[in-house]
Amino acid sequence: MDALLRARLLHLALFISLLLSVLSHASSQELQIVNAERRIDLTSHIIKVYLTLKVENIGASPASEVNLAFSPSEVEHLAVVKAAATTGKKKKRTYVPLDVKSSEQPAGPNGTKYFTIILSNPLSKGETATLEVLYILTRSLEPFPAEISQSESQLVYYRDSAILLSPYHVKQQTTFIKTPSTRVESFTVVEPTKRASTEIKYGPYDNQTPYTYAPILVHFENNNPFAVVEELEREIEISHWGNLQVTERYSLVHAGARHKGVFSRVDYQTKQGNIGVSSFKHLLARLPPRVHSVYYRDGIGNISSSRLRTDFLKSELLIEPRYPLFGGWKSTFVIGYGVPVEDFLFESPDGGRYLNFTFGCPLADTVVDKLLVKVVLPEGSKDPKAVVSFPVEQRLETKYSYLDVVGRTVVVLEKRNAVPEHNIPFQVHYSFNPIFMLAEPLMLKFST
Repeated sequence: MDALLRARLLHLALFISLLLSVLSHASSQELQIVNAERRIDLTSHIIKVYLTLKVENIGASPASEVNLAFSPSEVEHLAVVKAAATTGKKKKRTYVPLDVKSSEQPAGPNGTKYFTIILSNPLSKGETATLEVLYILTRSLEPFPAEISQSESQLVYYRDSAILLSPYHVKQQTTFIKTPSTRVESFTVVEPTKRASTEIKYGPYDNQTPYTYAPILVHFENNNPFAVVEELEREIEISHWGNLQVTERYSLVHAGARHKGVFSRVDYQTKQGNIGVSSFKHLLARLPPRVHSVYYRDGIGNISSSRLRTDFLKSELLIEPRYPLFGGWKSTFVIGYGVPVEDFLFESPDGGRYLNFTFGCPLADTVVDKLLVKVVLPEGSKDPKAVVSFPVEQRLETKYSYLDVVGRTVVVLEKRNAVPEHNIPFQVHYSFNPIFMLAEPLMLKFST
């Protein structure tokens, strides 16, 4: 009896999955893409894809959603998906941001995954809308050869499709790929294909059916720094006595082609040309304005080879590790600084307080595999609530420091696959009883 029941449940699950797939396919036929233009920027190790879609409703009922399709490998490396509806001509074009969410519908052919754009105004029959989409991919360039010597340039593979992967019929489309230099070893030709300088053009292609896929492989030179922070812990400690202390612990790696052979510092510093061209020896950290007590140190101790530039709008810390970073080489270091608390801590309308600080990684042009942002609240804080404009994992911890009685609440925010587009403000709201301002002075009095 149990075996029969399990078999019936299995058949029911398969039927529901098939039904959802059919319904999804049917809804896809309500829309078509009149024109699609895709621009893929490969000039960095962070890949940015700009997609312009002109969508038309050819069905009988209004359409309020548009699905974007991604291959399983793209979803694995997808860091950001943003969309906006545009109106007007180029010089007077207006952009209306739209919500984008990961779709829960079953996977499509070959494991295709979906993200859904929510239209602010549903499309009636015969109406069109122009959408601007930006999505960002990380760790999607494959070094080839995988190992290079100090005197060699770095070559990488990029894999994609000349035809836009889409659940809709596409009447016309074009793809442009921009490379960092004119050195392109090879690229797949899917006629019509044209190359000029640093740009490869695929298309235009007419009347492509849903889920059409035409694999392409581009082999090109990319000597830009492949700076990846494997783990970054940012601790932001709030003190109501007037200071905000920030401590950032980095574990950095050069994620490009691994270095082989012996490293010669003499050749690196004296010879010109391709000597160490894919390595990097400087890092730029963008810090808040009015920073003070800035320090930078690695496992050995303080490093003096850093320069701080400040003005009323920003602070920039240019740092130089003890050694240049080649492919596969790692560096661990700490950056710390203080800022006036009144620049970032405000009173809420409900009588509480909230921190307004920048999320993400201060290092320019960097991918972070694992980012931990820890906000250490003053002792006695209650009801903490974090407000972040993108999905993060949240949890609470307790930290004990000098003169603490009950410990400090720590709001921990964890984000995987963070890119510079995540460097936007976030807030942490909490309530605080002013009586706790007396705790530390009293502890000092009774400890003497």
